[in-house]
Amino acid sequence: MAQHLHLHARLTLATLLTLLPVAGAHAQEVAPEKPVTAPRETLTGDWGGLRTRLKQAGVTVRADYVGEAFAAVDGGQRQGSAYTQQLRASLDFDMDRIVGISGGIVHVTINDRRGVGLSSDIVGNRLPIQEAAGGNYTRLSELSYEQNIDNGRLNLRLGYFAMGNDPGGMILGCNFVNAAFCAHPLSESGNSGWYNYPNARWGAAVRYRIRPDLALRTGVYQVNPRLNDPDNAFRPFAGGTTGVLLPLELEYDPGIAPGSHVLPGHYKIGAYYDTSRAARRGEQGMLRGRYGVYALADQMILREGTGNRGLSVFAQFTANPEASAQITHWYAAGLVKTGTFAGRDADSISIGIVHAQVNPRLRRAEADAQDIPGGYAALPVGETAIEMSYGIQLRRWLSIRPDVQYILDPGAFSYRRTNDALALGGQVKMQF
Repeated sequence: MAQHLHLHARLTLATLLTLLPVAGAHAQEVAPEKPVTAPRETLTGDWGGLRTRLKQAGVTVRADYVGEAFAAVDGGQRQGSAYTQQLRASLDFDMDRIVGISGGIVHVTINDRRGVGLSSDIVGNRLPIQEAAGGNYTRLSELSYEQNIDNGRLNLRLGYFAMGNDPGGMILGCNFVNAAFCAHPLSESGNSGWYNYPNARWGAAVRYRIRPDLALRTGVYQVNPRLNDPDNAFRPFAGGTTGVLLPLELEYDPGIAPGSHVLPGHYKIGAYYDTSRAARRGEQGMLRGRYGVYALADQMILREGTGNRGLSVFAQFTANPEASAQITHWYAAGLVKTGTFAGRDADSISIGIVHAQVNPRLRRAEADAQDIPGGYAALPVGETAIEMSYGIQLRRWLSIRPDVQYILDPGAFSYRRTNDALALGGQVKMQF
């Protein structure tokens, strides 16, 4: 990136020097107006017009990069630094342009992750400090068909894709780097076969807009833990299915209608049921079926002007049974300010806190097994992450996010007392 900017600066200087004599000789002439060009949406541009021609033919090419570098400077298991990255390439095929099926889209996505996780390898905590950490291999992340009916009022998706991208998600949370905020609450994955991106499963998703600001989501998704194995990265039909996951969610979106003067927000309440047999938590035996409930909300409370500038608040809550869950309760809250200083309309400041409660049965079983003085009450009740970040939109295709995170009781899910941890770092995102 630095070499690119340096080369651009040299070319610009050379152009100016070339034009100076001409400007001196024709000082009285009026320079012709230059055509206005749209800001570049991607790093690599339009490829000499090829990208536009492909899109006109029905093929949209997408690629992006996420890089996250962090250092644990205090507390946790030990101090150290870690870098992780994600590369993603996608093709969207517009079935209307290709074969005349109005509202149909085929999605294909390949994902590659590499690096070291600060949480898993250094700090030892449960709530991942780096959102892109984990699953360090190349895999098929989506092969699905999407169909919009009645101008998108009814949306259907069939195929192989990540369930965590649709129900239970909160887009505003991706103004943070910790995976506990971005995507869906991790308490859902810890109690069922609900997997987040880039882990894909076979499924069918349905979204129906009862009215413009009210949507109902449901579906049926395969539960197959073996599809997380690197050996099955390109084997979507690998055996190991244990059941299906059935979610149901109602979403209310005030302010979504064009021209609405209502401040925008998103309110979700939902429940899910996993039909799989699973081991009981902290007890002997098996159980049939795991379930949970959740409530998610974000709301703009202050708008500046007519754009996206403003202050939004958010909150999350989930509850899962002790018989099946690793995390029985989940609480999160925070603020996101979009538009910071003058001329920085796309920048953001984000402050959030999330607490994940360890199942008391697991704490009790571990305390009994280790004969810990004071019993399970001597173990941490749960883990808490506090994060503050500043997102800088340098270009439409480039953003960086300096970030600081403080983890309380990072050893809670390892059933041990560990000093609180401080992590400093940042995230880079690029659209190619």
